[in-house]
Amino acid sequence: MLNYFFSKQLRLLHSTEFKYVFEKPLKKNTFEVCILGRNNILGYPRLGLSISRKNIKYAYQRNLIKRLIRETFRLLQYKLVSMDFIVIAKKNIIYLNNKRILNILGNLWLHYCR
Repeated sequence: MLNYFFSKQLRLLHSTEFKYVFEKPLKKNTFEVCILGRNNILGYPRLGLSISRKNIKYAYQRNLIKRLIRETFRLLQYKLVSMDFIVIAKKNIIYLNNKRILNILGNLWLHYCR
């Protein structure tokens, strides 16, 4: 049985881990979201979030977007290749409803599935 938790080991926590991904990323973009990825040797994917207050003004909107991103990652973590991912939210994401955001994220994650 698969464990669908989003534990601490599945997160990018330190700035060195973020710098590693930003050096040579594989990019997938839309007007609302950008996913950067880079291979790791751990054998499982990890997620980092970059949601700027400059792009999304209110904290409740930033928190909602983070929850949606984490949820899509959590559900697809066993299909994803072992990479470190950084998801960057852009300004246009606040104009979409939750269902549309989930569809966009699902389509972007499919590019990184095995």
